[in-house]
Amino acid sequence: MLTHNYVLSEFIALANARHLHRENAQLFVSDIMDNPLVEIFWVSESHHRSAMIFLSRRLDKDYSLCDAVSFMQMTSNGEREALTTDHHFEQEGFIRLLK
Repeated sequence: MLTHNYVLSEFIALANARHLHRENAQLFVSDIMDNPLVEIFWVSESHHRSAMIFLSRRLDKDYSLCDAVSFMQMTSNGEREALTTDHHFEQEGFIRLLK
């Protein structure tokens, strides 16, 4: 499995917004980071800037920066399937596994 640090950051923000137990959310992210079956891509300034350019070319969409990084990362790794409920992945031609 592959993810990136912006997804982990977005998870913490979502857990906080939904008033979930903060310690459990943070432990979940720590567990993911320590899991040898999960590869974490760390977004650099260069990747961040590339994702911003990606977003500027899709002003008709309401993609997040996290989405843009995901799309670019998946494309560069030849991934087509995303473990997400986010319909934006289908808009970019990926297969959304959670509906």
